[in-house]
Amino acid sequence: MYFWRFCYHKILNLNLGIVNDQDIKKLISCDPILVNIFDMYGSPPDWHRPQGFVSLCRIILEQQVSLASANAHYLKLNHYVTAFTPEVLVKLSDEEMRACQISRQKATYIRALSDSILKGDIDLEGLQELTESEVRERLIRIKGIGNWTIDVYLMFCLRSKDIFPIGDIALINTVKELTNAKSSEDILVLAENWRPYRSLAAYFLWYYYLKKRKRPTEMVV
Repeated sequence: MYFWRFCYHKILNLNLGIVNDQDIKKLISCDPILVNIFDMYGSPPDWHRPQGFVSLCRIILEQQVSLASANAHYLKLNHYVTAFTPEVLVKLSDEEMRACQISRQKATYIRALSDSILKGDIDLEGLQELTESEVRERLIRIKGIGNWTIDVYLMFCLRSKDIFPIGDIALINTVKELTNAKSSEDILVLAENWRPYRSLAAYFLWYYYLKKRKRPTEMVV
């Protein structure tokens, strides 16, 4: 019975998406900061990406750089290889990666992910059947995949509704701008008020960050 109830809620949440009228109404009813964002800019886009190897590689490339830079690096790499697959990428040298503007560190991470898939240590397609904690436990084993990368994959690819990526600099700066929070600990305490819709709260905050700075709000997929 528990298994089927778990599957039902997973399917229901996936169909609704992270951004939907029902959850927005519940979330903004408990926080005037999010009400103000909604009044200024409306609902954020329901950003999402396909599950799988390509998206996870792109998230790795986005670590500590702008989305525009990461996308440019991905496009160079994708143009260079015959196919964007673990079998191909695991064989690329540091020199080949560097020619595509991929740092040695991120090249190591992409090869580690590719190797884990080829060895059968991780099944990315099967992650959707697991709980959040199980997904974290499997992904964290791979070199170069930390909590921020897992949080983003959970939100954008697996559509998890209650994630707050505390390692995201734009998110942290936005919360500090809009509240009295001074530290990551303060922000995590504040984010407790947004359960079980912390992903939606993060979307609102990212949307505010982008709109205020007049930056594109379309998700690069």
